[in-house]
Amino acid sequence: MIVTALRETRAGIAVELDGKRWRTLPVAAVGEAGLRVGLELDRERIRALARARRRLRAEEVVVRALARREHSRASLDARLARAGVSAQARRDVLERGERSGLVDDARYAERRARHLADRGAGDRLVVDDLARHGITGDVARDAVARLEPEAERAARIMAVRGANSRTIRYLASRGFAEESVEALIAEVEGARYHEQRFIRTFPAYV
Repeated sequence: MIVTALRETRAGIAVELDGKRWRTLPVAAVGEAGLRVGLELDRERIRALARARRRLRAEEVVVRALARREHSRASLDARLARAGVSAQARRDVLERGERSGLVDDARYAERRARHLADRGAGDRLVVDDLARHGITGDVARDAVARLEPEAERAARIMAVRGANSRTIRYLASRGFAEESVEALIAEVEGARYHEQRFIRTFPAYV
């Protein structure tokens, strides 16, 4: 089969073989495979076209996903798998994305950790969330280390919600470590002690 015409259309490049329309291909795939008028489209060239089309399809999935929000490599890999992209093609496009800076787990982890912390998450919850998104332990810990200290975040939450046992239970449920709320626990227990002492001393005022 000989390429007898290449015509640009809105959908890509319409390829003609032996005087008959064959199919419309992405511009990048035509360029990568080196198609030109007069070229014989042998098996090797057809395989090159297929590889280029698979890669371009995978890249489109990645770009569309990242246009909406940041993703980890693992999250993008899962999306590509659901789209039917082969394991090798997934590795190729994600490695290319990492080299270009488009895919960056450290950047994703830092932004995700900050978002969760701003919404009242403790360090343990942040690390667990990052792990579920495929972020390795070291990268997750580095992201958490860049956050405002957990104890300061806990104190700010207690200032809003009140110094009481309910707030302490809330902090525990949000992944705050015990050592980060020790001072707050002492404050609550101290307030409770003084309240009970007042009741015992001045029962008529209660």
